[in-house]
Amino acid sequence: MTAPCRRVYDLFVLNIALQLFDAVATYQGVQLGFREGNPLLRNAFDEFGVLPALLLFKAVACGLLFLMNRNASHRSVEPALTATAGAYSAFSLCPWLGNFAAVFLKSI
Repeated sequence: MTAPCRRVYDLFVLNIALQLFDAVATYQGVQLGFREGNPLLRNAFDEFGVLPALLLFKAVACGLLFLMNRNASHRSVEPALTATAGAYSAFSLCPWLGNFAAVFLKSI
């Protein structure tokens, strides 16, 4: 595997992991009474229920990530996967970890 393709694959795996984290954290967070920050997803929760909406949104996101990985040699794929990982880290990973840490610290 060439170096650029390896970086794209690594970013693909990272993004899949972030999607899985986001799905589990969102589900658990909603169960704990936290509000989802994404208004589109909130509306989908109301329409379809939390679990079906999460599965639908995450299946679409993972499908798009898969398509990007399949086109690893395109020059825009690596920057796009980097930006996506950064966005999910900033707007999902960090906030959910903060929320869960607050719940944990409140319980001790």
